[in-house]
Amino acid sequence: MRKLFLSLAFTTAMATSAAASGSGHEHGGHANMAEGVHATGEVHAITDKTVNVSHDPIPSIGWPAMRMDLPLLEGADIDGVSEGDKVMIMLEKGPDGMYGVRALERSE
Repeated sequence: MRKLFLSLAFTTAMATSAAASGSGHEHGGHANMAEGVHATGEVHAITDKTVNVSHDPIPSIGWPAMRMDLPLLEGADIDGVSEGDKVMIMLEKGPDGMYGVRALERSE
């Protein structure tokens, strides 16, 4: 329950901050942060174009818990995240209609 509260607080704070600053997808803020799909997970590998993560179930899009490679969307904010980090993952549908990573935020 504590993790749920923290993730909701994080999402609300980031959405409020982005809306207030009008920062769009620049470093430090995400327009529409509350509209993305969120999950918790662990980073296993990061390349220029993908991130390999194990994530918890994501019921809102019907994904079970799994380990997978996800594409990094253009301008994805992954600063400060390293292999082995526990993270909050923000997914958005890319131009191809497939989900990709919009942002990763260290959670512990």
